[in-house]
Amino acid sequence: MTALRPERDPGTAGDQGSSYGQPYGDSGAFGDGRYAEFPTGDADGPYRPPLVDDETVALRIPEPPLRRTSAEAGPAGDGSVGGGRAARRKAAKRRHGRRGAPRTQPAGAEADEQPKAPLSRVEARRQARARKPGAAVIASRVMGELFITTGVLMLLFVTYQLWWTNVRAHAQANQAASSLQDDWANGKRNPGAFEPGQGFALLHIPKLDVVVPIAEGISSKKVLDRGMVGHYSEGGLKTAMPDAKTGNFGLAGHRNTHGEPFRYINKLEPGDPIVVETQDKYFVYKMASILPVTSPSNISVLEPVPKQSGFKEPGRYITLTTCTPEFTSKYRMIVWGKMVEERPRSKGKPDALVS
Repeated sequence: MTALRPERDPGTAGDQGSSYGQPYGDSGAFGDGRYAEFPTGDADGPYRPPLVDDETVALRIPEPPLRRTSAEAGPAGDGSVGGGRAARRKAAKRRHGRRGAPRTQPAGAEADEQPKAPLSRVEARRQARARKPGAAVIASRVMGELFITTGVLMLLFVTYQLWWTNVRAHAQANQAASSLQDDWANGKRNPGAFEPGQGFALLHIPKLDVVVPIAEGISSKKVLDRGMVGHYSEGGLKTAMPDAKTGNFGLAGHRNTHGEPFRYINKLEPGDPIVVETQDKYFVYKMASILPVTSPSNISVLEPVPKQSGFKEPGRYITLTTCTPEFTSKYRMIVWGKMVEERPRSKGKPDALVS
């Protein structure tokens, strides 16, 4: 049921529960003596409707605006409801684009979209010259490529010298030793004079675990670079053979690269055995002395009684020569030994090769 009740001015003091039914001002609810008709309240009290008079010009406290989601916000983006579903949809498209992603335009985009005036021929040439590298840049690039190429070539050369020459020389020396032992086993006797590069004996240095063929001559290409040691047998460097009654048996070998059979002869000590094996006999020497550094032209170390060796009278000696310091050929290192045993092969190996 509804009833006519004069409304009370909200600013009037009193109990709100009994304030309804009072007129607004002197002229009633609407200022002209009329009264507002509202539904009655429930048992807890009268119902007070919101003040929604569109006709009055009186001041009043506005109600808080309705909160909407971003999809329902009006075109102004202030949370107000748009003019309808279609209007809200259009507003969402304007804000977020067709796929819903915000449209952002970088600074200066409008200026970039403007057509640019074509460059003059002079300006185009100037810009083309500016893009080309200068002479200094080209020179630096060429130098850099040359340095890189040189470095790669040096690395390959070092690898060849320190690794590959040893691999190849060991293979060649092992093949020569096997061939020589096969000839001995088959009874093939070599003549008393050997051809340059021809193998005729084996050198054993037990302390250094060295077993290497001995060939005639000291040619780098035919002997030394093939991993063998060479016998001084030509011209003013001619030395005796091991079976000579007296004399100095001189040998040369690489200390580094190409098999490097004499690399560690500096570690030999007096008394260490050095054995020369031939087709008929074993010649056992004992290391006697060492000359760490001498000139390459000091051929007196190969004399029958070698100087600076400590030997004072003729005997049966062996001389090992090699380069020093390591990886250079500036000087020579000399090791001498004195024969202590001549043993026929028929009696078996000497103790130096058995123990």
